[in-house]
Amino acid sequence: MGTGRSNKLVGQTGEYLVAAELSRRGLIATTFTGNVPHYDIIASDETGRHVSVQVKASRGASWQFGDIRQFCDIAFDGKRQVVGKPRSCPVRRLIVTFVKIEEDGQDRFYILTWQRLRDLLIKGHIAFLQRHDGVRPQRWDSLHSAIAEKTLRPYRDKWDTIEKNMK
Repeated sequence: MGTGRSNKLVGQTGEYLVAAELSRRGLIATTFTGNVPHYDIIASDETGRHVSVQVKASRGASWQFGDIRQFCDIAFDGKRQVVGKPRSCPVRRLIVTFVKIEEDGQDRFYILTWQRLRDLLIKGHIAFLQRHDGVRPQRWDSLHSAIAEKTLRPYRDKWDTIEKNMK
């Protein structure tokens, strides 16, 4: 785990990299630097169509989420976690862009809808719980979740997801 300052810098770097890439692709990208819940950038085209973009940046091989309940209900049966119904997207047409920041500048981008991310996280959480008979090994009450870069590979450079979701 990095320090608070280095984590902030990773997040800020990711935001600016995504904004620059959107600009390169002919979109206006307005950043909010953590001042708006749920998204970091509004991307718009010349006709005024726009979409909200959440940026998740990492220098590691995965991205961490503090609480899986952002994505689905969780109930406890003793120490066993039971995954309930999926949550709805907190913002209409929210796109999540993952940035893998590389020292050499060969950064990688993965772009998908919030709903698709939710479904991947839930699927991963269920699979993890099944491997441990429903009880998380270290802390049974932990709601931590993560997604690995290998899971996101099908979404690499899917910038058209942003255009497709503009209204």
